[in-house]
Amino acid sequence: MNIHNPNSLDAIDRATLVHPYTDLHAHDDKGPHIIERAEGIRLYDSDGRGYIDGVAGLWCTALGFGEDRLVKAAAEAMKTLSFSHVFSHRSHPSAIELADRLTKLAPDSISRAFFVNSGSEAVDAAIQIVWNYNNALGRPTKKKIIGRDRGYHGVTVAAGSLTALPYKQNDFDLPVNDRFLRVTCPHHYRYGQPGETEAEFTARLAEELNSLIVAEGPETIAAFIGEPMMAAGGVMPPPEGYWPAMAEVCRKHDVLVICDEVVNGFGRTGEWWGSATFGVQPDMMTVAKQLSSAYLPIGATMMSEEIYSVIAAHSPKNGVFGIGMTYGGHPVCTAVALETLKIYEERDMLGHVQAMAPHFAKRLAALGDHPLVGHARGRGLLGAVELVADKETKEPFPPAAKAAPTLYNHVAEHGVLCRPLPGDALGICPPMIVTKSEIDEIFDAIAKGLDSAHEVLTA
Repeated sequence: MNIHNPNSLDAIDRATLVHPYTDLHAHDDKGPHIIERAEGIRLYDSDGRGYIDGVAGLWCTALGFGEDRLVKAAAEAMKTLSFSHVFSHRSHPSAIELADRLTKLAPDSISRAFFVNSGSEAVDAAIQIVWNYNNALGRPTKKKIIGRDRGYHGVTVAAGSLTALPYKQNDFDLPVNDRFLRVTCPHHYRYGQPGETEAEFTARLAEELNSLIVAEGPETIAAFIGEPMMAAGGVMPPPEGYWPAMAEVCRKHDVLVICDEVVNGFGRTGEWWGSATFGVQPDMMTVAKQLSSAYLPIGATMMSEEIYSVIAAHSPKNGVFGIGMTYGGHPVCTAVALETLKIYEERDMLGHVQAMAPHFAKRLAALGDHPLVGHARGRGLLGAVELVADKETKEPFPPAAKAAPTLYNHVAEHGVLCRPLPGDALGICPPMIVTKSEIDEIFDAIAKGLDSAHEVLTA
């Protein structure tokens, strides 16, 4: 990269582009890693080097790169109807067909889809719908929403108030008000008490939720939200019986259950939905990412018929249901999403994930023997390794060591790009089209990266 050439992409990037989730000060010195093209599950940078994309873009490129059917679907849709909105009774075929297909794939408790552009917008819309729903029912105080420590739900002011990670909330004045509450992260390895079984841990967390609702007053608690399996907070499968226990507490207090399926959904955990994998029927769901295999931005907030009927009956009060995004239900995005779902079904991507998952799990578990790895975990084709300074005591590395970013760099040297996560975890989430031999390539690279990172971190 020629940083002395003011017309180079590297120099222009440093001078003009603000990068999300980046140390902006360090970027001025480090510069960008420029990806120029991609094919299958591989990315190629401006130096001509190839990498396996070990985190599917950002948990989203399920079908990999260069899928011709999606390219053609986008081109045909753009020629036919480049834009039309779904405001004020207007509609178009691909939005209608996508809503129908989505609701048929959804859990039995879900019957309606409201289109947005991203996971953050889907969560933001869910929050607004929950508030509108309780206003419609004459419950003006029932507005608080409970999330979990280390939960990730997006970056808007409202969704970011539920993203309980320091980098999102510190210095952004979030949560924005006292309507957003938290309970313990359901990560038994890190938050279980000495000698506590997973079942006992679950019982303790359910009682914590119950106690919080009682202390705040059930008349003030509107919903409980969580990713079926937490992703960006460190990829943490819930402990045994967690979701049924938490849902039981919510039902007892008339609290809605919202499953954030933005990462889990569309087969990633080995079922169509993470909620199915972990045994819960949600009142609402948020979806995005793999809905279009990330080829175009699209998301949806999905809800039960009971919720829809209440907000529909209430909408005449203000003349309209007052949420809408210019590009929500965009005809090109919905066409690509519709084609994505067709590909998933025609190619039995769910069956493919189920076939690949045992080998993925075997290779992931083997990393747990490495001296740097305190915990190796996952489900389906989503996993992580958590790095520790001491395996016996679970003592983490000091923040200054930057253990997960260090491992990321060492794994990248062996041709695989994963994702460093909070809690010194390295997330692994390949495109769902990954083959057994490619899974071996990914884990061989991580194993080599662990060896070389170990020398640096323990020097």
